[in-house]
Amino acid sequence: MKKLLIASLLFCSGVVGAQECPNLLKFMKRKLNSQETVNMCEEYKGKTVLFVNTASYCGFTPQFKGLEQLYADYQDKGLVVLGFPSHDFNQEDQDEGKTAELCQLTYGVQFPMFEAISVRGDDADPLYRMLAKKSGTTPKWNFYKYLMDKDGNIVDSFASITKPTDKDFIAKVEETLAKQ
Repeated sequence: MKKLLIASLLFCSGVVGAQECPNLLKFMKRKLNSQETVNMCEEYKGKTVLFVNTASYCGFTPQFKGLEQLYADYQDKGLVVLGFPSHDFNQEDQDEGKTAELCQLTYGVQFPMFEAISVRGDDADPLYRMLAKKSGTTPKWNFYKYLMDKDGNIVDSFASITKPTDKDFIAKVEETLAKQ
């Protein structure tokens, strides 16, 4: 009877059974140009996640096309790309509708995009504070990328100049997905 009680307590406390949600996913985020919120843990737990801070009027904005292709190529293998528009570098529209339009109509973005947030400094969103702490680096510019494995560990971070089509970048994504 004692063993059954202990096993029940362990299962209910999450020690045995369902995988615990990684800290980087313990957030509710509002979708871009919407009132709908997403429980990131429910949606993305157990997936390899690429976090990207984006901007509509940046020299790196064409990376949306490569990010969308990466998402299309690898989402069935467990990758999700999450885009977070940011005005930290003064290159994002203040109108979310215009940002959403640019993403969808100009670049065909289907991966999840969220409301604009601050990604660095004193006003940084708690998610990006945590990404900076876990990786040891903050975004230096728009389209800075953080790759998280399915267990919530930051595998690597990538400078804005690293294109989503870069062979070394893709190799790191594939290597991370292979560990799923």
